[in-house]
Amino acid sequence: MQLITGGMGFIGLHTARALLDQGESCVLITRSGTIRKPDFIKDEIGKRIFVEHLNVSDLPAVLELPKKHKITGIVHLSGASLVGTCELMRNNALHLLNVLQAAQDWGLRRVSIASTIGVYAGASLGPGPLREDQPLPMTAFHPIPAFKKISELLAITVGESAGFEVVNFRFGAWGPLFHHPPSPWSIFPQMVRAAVRGETLDFTQPCSRVFAEDGTDLSYVKDCGRAIALLQLAGKLNHRTYNIGSGHATRNLDFANAIKRVIPGVSFELPNGFDPHGPGRLFDLDVTRICQDTGYQPQYDVEQGIADYVAWLRAGHEE
Repeated sequence: MQLITGGMGFIGLHTARALLDQGESCVLITRSGTIRKPDFIKDEIGKRIFVEHLNVSDLPAVLELPKKHKITGIVHLSGASLVGTCELMRNNALHLLNVLQAAQDWGLRRVSIASTIGVYAGASLGPGPLREDQPLPMTAFHPIPAFKKISELLAITVGESAGFEVVNFRFGAWGPLFHHPPSPWSIFPQMVRAAVRGETLDFTQPCSRVFAEDGTDLSYVKDCGRAIALLQLAGKLNHRTYNIGSGHATRNLDFANAIKRVIPGVSFELPNGFDPHGPGRLFDLDVTRICQDTGYQPQYDVEQGIADYVAWLRAGHEE
């Protein structure tokens, strides 16, 4: 049985679905009083999916969980995104340290921990895809990648000392967002929602890079959840850090054109070129490690992901 912190988030729910498909049951931790029951998982709640309402920063409550559930591994996705850098760092540090304490006390074999592709920002990178063994800069453009760099090293150090395996996965994902605000990292979800609702996006407002040539390497959420599940359940892993992505970056312009093929008549007026404040190039993620060690292969290309997302929205699911 796998414990997923942040289990009611859009990554958590799809990871739970992927773990179920691998024969695992799951405990989902949520701070919210609301239990989300998307179609792909609702029939499993109370059978192979068990929801626990608690705050991961509450260590005694976390350590009580084995009295109710036989937990064999942890996928750590939860994190605080409070206003204020000190609050964010403090709460995320508590979440991480409590998860590591639980893994040590429970004698677990493996803990998989969410990092971000944002850790690569600012690195002195040559041609070619972003590799997990590339040196990372000791700077960060945002508190979240700053904390993720710290957490990667901290978690591996604690795991090695305590005798359990830590796996950090660097990823970006897009797809149904389950009430999340617009992503600060990618305009892909906003573009899909606007297309379905017949809305016009204002690309002059400050947000993520919105120019036609900008883009990033993100995995569709169903692929991302499956990749996380494969890492968590793999018999042997040869590395402590893995990229999760499609293996190639998608330009905003290409994404907009893919939406037009799914929803004919939709039009987006993207500013030409690259964001003048951005890196001026696209970066692919090297996914060789995860493919070799788990057999992972992405199943959704951009157009397939858009079609799936559009079907989700048109079925009346709220976000």
